[in-house]
Amino acid sequence: MIRSRVIGTGSYVPKKVLTNHDLERFVETSDEWISTRTGIRERRIAVDDTPSDMAAKAAKAALKAAGISPKDIDLIVVGTVTPDMTFPSTACFVQGHLGVKSGAAAFDVSAACSGFLYALDIADKYVKSGVAQKALVIGVDQFSRLIDWKDRATCVLFGDGAGAVVLSAEKGQRGVLSCHIHSDGKHWEMLYSESPCPPSPFEERKATNQYLKMNGNETFKIAVRTMGNAITEALEANNIKPEDVALLVPHQANLRIIDATRQRLGLPEEKVYTNLERFGNTSAGSIPLALDEAVRLGKVKENDIVLFVSFGGGLTWASAAVRW
Repeated sequence: MIRSRVIGTGSYVPKKVLTNHDLERFVETSDEWISTRTGIRERRIAVDDTPSDMAAKAAKAALKAAGISPKDIDLIVVGTVTPDMTFPSTACFVQGHLGVKSGAAAFDVSAACSGFLYALDIADKYVKSGVAQKALVIGVDQFSRLIDWKDRATCVLFGDGAGAVVLSAEKGQRGVLSCHIHSDGKHWEMLYSESPCPPSPFEERKATNQYLKMNGNETFKIAVRTMGNAITEALEANNIKPEDVALLVPHQANLRIIDATRQRLGLPEEKVYTNLERFGNTSAGSIPLALDEAVRLGKVKENDIVLFVSFGGGLTWASAAVRW
């Protein structure tokens, strides 16, 4: 059987750190209020980097880890809702930045915080069908461009960042076992941004409908339920028991959501990787960014079963199971 095996991971975050104490200076909040409710203490803000810059840097690191050249890539799929421009796609910019060969397919997927897993699902199908041999799958978002920095309910949550994986068509049991993607457009008003991104993260905007909007309490409830169901779906699809899971890498939205999901699955804390304390919610970038850290820390070993789960605007949710 041909599977799409992950042969390299990479990530990138901007240099600028925005701490909870920094936020105290321009919004009514506190480090204690933010950390106890979300688990977040700081996040990164892109000042000089565009989304395609961050995506390309994460992809370059993934290619280096995989030991292959950009010329080997024949597919790029980028999950993002904060593209550099309406068009061309962020993926096309990445193709140009990296020098990926002319003729390779490159396109974006819009699924908010589920963007990376949606992109993974698409790329996995391209690889398994024989259309692509080597694929770059990237998650990147610059939510600092969508935030109302006077709204303490949302400005404390999000950060900027990118993560990437390289998939390779290989025979054997290792690789992506299954992906499961879902949406429910009836609930789009729970989490959305109405207008295109402005060019600067702190640019003053005239209309309030240009900011990200979120119904936090209801979104929390739906996220816990759907992420739990998505994990169960991935387990059942592959006849995997919770105790067989080596590591769960969830979307890094809120520590309370992650804990509720972990408890529903019955996993101990050491089997769940989190880094939102340092990066906040980086939307489509969160899962591949966390995965790359976990890999570099030696928390993922050959033949380990790794689960991924996400939830985002749309509403969208997704899960995936990988044999490393």
